[in-house]
Amino acid sequence: MNKLKALFVLLGILLFAGCGPTDTKDNPTRGSIRIAADESFQPLVDALTHAYEGIYPNTHFENLYLPEQKAILALLQDSVRMVFVTRKLTERENEMLLQQASTPKTHNIAIDGVALITSDQNAGTMVTLEELGRVFKGEIKNWEQLGATKRSGPISLVFDDANSSNLLYLSRLLKVTDFNTLKISVAGSHQKVIEHVKQNPGAIGFIGMNWISDGKEQSARDRADKLYVIGVGREAGKDSATTYYYPFQEDLGNGNYPLARELYAITREAHPGLGGGLLTYIARDVGGLVIMKMGLVPSVPYHRDMILKTE
Repeated sequence: MNKLKALFVLLGILLFAGCGPTDTKDNPTRGSIRIAADESFQPLVDALTHAYEGIYPNTHFENLYLPEQKAILALLQDSVRMVFVTRKLTERENEMLLQQASTPKTHNIAIDGVALITSDQNAGTMVTLEELGRVFKGEIKNWEQLGATKRSGPISLVFDDANSSNLLYLSRLLKVTDFNTLKISVAGSHQKVIEHVKQNPGAIGFIGMNWISDGKEQSARDRADKLYVIGVGREAGKDSATTYYYPFQEDLGNGNYPLARELYAITREAHPGLGGGLLTYIARDVGGLVIMKMGLVPSVPYHRDMILKTE
């Protein structure tokens, strides 16, 4: 009888221990986290996270697409674990995360280009950086004031959001602070920017190049149909012609495209978690291959190994 009581006591202890708290933290091969990115990078971020989930089926990313400033604010408020943005955190923002016992980590993962798109009715149109600055300052208002175009009439500018990373980047680059005199439309999304430009030949839209650069995806080909990407050049000297460049990999990689920018992935993890796993994946060759497929230039180049056989 005493042995039977002892056995029940032992079973009770084991059952109680089995009902105790378990480790709910995610790790690089298991768990779920929320991440945020500016909508400019939605095709790229979707491609990276879906590829990672394919390798590790027990992982899941909830991707939120917000204007860049709102994405960073979500990171600071611990609403998301990771962000994809075009700038580093400020010193003050880093301090805020450290005060929350988080460990901010910033990684430069790719070179992106802001693409100027218009209707294919405007094929052949090109602008210099100086002309683009004058457009944003209200000094150039009509197409015929540009040096390389056949269109005439007023120029309208179209962005996805008033707080878009594309608009913020160009305002910093071109040193523009007053937009009150400009004819700017906010479409609400990159997809709507593309649709607006196709339907309004007098418009110039501004999008992340990865929205139309993955030629193997039918959705990207559909978006690129009836669009023309405008070449951008730096003002040349009096004795030389202006060379125009495009937000394609060659011009992004060699530093020629004037509207190239860095893309950063920032995490706030205080433990070896899923965000860190995704960063490691991006930093390796396979992640670089996904970035290349989406039309951007990876910070860690993807190397193709070739085996030469001799007879």
